[in-house]
Amino acid sequence: MTIISPCISVCVSDPKTDYCYGCGRTSEEKIHWKEEATSDSWKEENLKIILRRLSGWQQEAFIEAYNYKKENGISRLKELKLKKLNLS
Repeated sequence: MTIISPCISVCVSDPKTDYCYGCGRTSEEKIHWKEEATSDSWKEENLKIILRRLSGWQQEAFIEAYNYKKENGISRLKELKLKKLNLS
């Protein structure tokens, strides 16, 4: 089973904490996710860390967006951006 990246296509990081406003990862964590040698156990643990890092509406929005991505293979935001590009 492939573990889907937590990126939900928001991709803007807080300048103080380095946490992404969308997925809650740091820049270093984002790089680590892309490395071929990164284990599934590390990814699973990182997802737990992300969920603890986020709170309130941000956590709820992330969970909803991540579940959508897992079910559909694309984040809702990226899907909307692609639809807009096709309409132009």
